[in-house]
Amino acid sequence: MKVPVSPPSQEKLLELLKSGDVAKMALLFGQAVGPTDSKGRYLHWDKLRHLAMPKGYDAELYWLAMRNAREKISRDLSFKDKQGAPFRFCIPDTVMRDILWISENATGAIKADSKISDPHTKQTYLINSLIEEAINSSQLEGASTTRQVAKDMLRSGRKPKDHSEKMILNNYNAMRFIREYKEETLTKSMICELHKIVTEDTLPTEDADKAGVFRGPDEDIRVYSLDDKLLHTPPSYQELDDRIQQLCDFVNAENENEASFIPPVIKAIVVHFMIGYDHPFVDGNGRTARALFYWVMAKEGYWLMEYISISRVLKQAPAQYMAAYLHTETDGNDVTYFIIHQLEVIKKSIADLHRYLTDKAGEYREAEKILKKSKLNGLLNHRQLGLLKNALDNPGMEYTIKSHQNSHGIAYQTARTDLLALSDKYHLLKKYKAGKKDVFIAPANMLNLLKND
Repeated sequence: MKVPVSPPSQEKLLELLKSGDVAKMALLFGQAVGPTDSKGRYLHWDKLRHLAMPKGYDAELYWLAMRNAREKISRDLSFKDKQGAPFRFCIPDTVMRDILWISENATGAIKADSKISDPHTKQTYLINSLIEEAINSSQLEGASTTRQVAKDMLRSGRKPKDHSEKMILNNYNAMRFIREYKEETLTKSMICELHKIVTEDTLPTEDADKAGVFRGPDEDIRVYSLDDKLLHTPPSYQELDDRIQQLCDFVNAENENEASFIPPVIKAIVVHFMIGYDHPFVDGNGRTARALFYWVMAKEGYWLMEYISISRVLKQAPAQYMAAYLHTETDGNDVTYFIIHQLEVIKKSIADLHRYLTDKAGEYREAEKILKKSKLNGLLNHRQLGLLKNALDNPGMEYTIKSHQNSHGIAYQTARTDLLALSDKYHLLKKYKAGKKDVFIAPANMLNLLKND
């Protein structure tokens, strides 16, 4: 990970002011340069310095003019860095458009086939989304278990076999915790409980007692890149109690004052950033930060966020995730860089959800088309229909009552009734005993069974 080059210091601006160069002064303080470039990009100096400059500008002058434009719309947050300087952010037009788009697409109704958006089926997709975020968030932190193995573990309810599976189970439990407590007031003890959940039995032996506990006297940690470059030094452990309380106050504050109003999605992103910056725990800070982001979004009414996985997008470009932190820290605590990165991640995650729903609607129509020609037409519920589609795609797949229950968030007896009907009544699944447990297998000839039923 390359540490970005820091922007020119304010001394450069002072030098320009002292020079008395009228032409450059006009370029610096004129209206030609805004907070973003001509393409609407909120660029860091590390990238901007390599680009072609508008007529009359060199790189430094253009940067100073852009910084001046940003200062005019900049707002201080209540948080400060290790040196006592405030964090700040801007909302240029491009950011405002993204905020409005997310608000429109994450708080309203799901635009999808009725089979997908029906209240009776929503629970199924919520469970699937919880599983997806649990897997992706864990893989982002180094978990190596395959997606299919992880899904089978979560749906069957079996105990995790290794460290990676335990990470995934912990993240899954954390997402369930968030759903349960999303209406509550955020407290330090709640943050510690969330960390305890995500790190249970996954910390190194020497840190096994640190789950849900802030860093102590001998734990002022450092963040390094994969090639051992120092990227970030978090605040001292002595500051953590006050800093985390400040974070809770920030989340719990009502947005009633128009002058100090912070859009809810910005608030959630800032919480994500500050946990990453403060690094209050010896390990598991990233997972805790992402979990708290979901918690704030759910609390603020962005209910659709319960169905998406930001970690899936973050996993695709982890270097950009870290760069967003570094750009903030190397440019006067300007959190706008991190905000813009996260807004883009959220937008991509919502787009992924809509593609997923479109695909699922197509799968249902395909399965229904096959079933319409059988005697089973109209006899199967959406859960049985979904399982049959999965079985058609995965001959030999094994299902249990527990896995079916966990996939749909239903009662054990309901799951049992679903599967017994498919095996004993309709003869579409093969059933056998594994100890005291019933196991149901998708036969290789299921398509023929459906066609000839």
